[in-house]
Amino acid sequence: MIRVMLVDDQEMVREGFAALLGAQPDVEVVGTAGDGAAALSVHAELAAAGRRPDVVLMDVRMPVLDGLEATRTLLAGGPPHPRVLVLTTFDLDDYVYDALRAGASGFLLKHAPAAELLHAVRVVAAGDALLAPAVTRRLIADFVAARPAAPTPTRPQVLGALTEREAEVLALVARGLSNTEIAAHLVLAEQTVKTHVSRVFTKLGLRDRAQAVVLAYETGLVSPGS
Repeated sequence: MIRVMLVDDQEMVREGFAALLGAQPDVEVVGTAGDGAAALSVHAELAAAGRRPDVVLMDVRMPVLDGLEATRTLLAGGPPHPRVLVLTTFDLDDYVYDALRAGASGFLLKHAPAAELLHAVRVVAAGDALLAPAVTRRLIADFVAARPAAPTPTRPQVLGALTEREAEVLALVARGLSNTEIAAHLVLAEQTVKTHVSRVFTKLGLRDRAQAVVLAYETGLVSPGS
């Protein structure tokens, strides 16, 4: 059973998502909140009661405390951490990129079809990042392109621990390829690719593929449009 918490300042959005998710046999909505501050309180109460959510659907623009700060605070505590799926509109909102940097596992358009929402929750709950939709890669590339590059001296420090093969795998992850696709591209066994990905995450302190994409763009390993 996937435990989900909904955070959005629009009551109709919360109720709609709660009704949809609650009707699924493998999903349980364990809590809701109307702003980031309330989300932190509700999450603490759920954790204390042994009902910590696996996935948090987090709106970005909210009163009191926005979704960015709430995500950063939520993921700054000790493990286990929930997976945060950021909800956004069609606008190219800079907050979305910052939320990914803060550790969110992906984001979803608020008006996405029901099937896409359910798929997103299950993908994120399984420990993967929601990076399959082309819009995700495009938005990340747009945000990174609009920001100044990291200072050159920090780049070898960040990626210096990786082998040449691991850096190659990271670059392919950043382009949105799955492990199966990377295996085919590099002519490797899929299990070998999984091992490389795991080592990259461990060496760079990454939580999932969303953070890997952000880091690859920020360090210049991958450039927008490449």
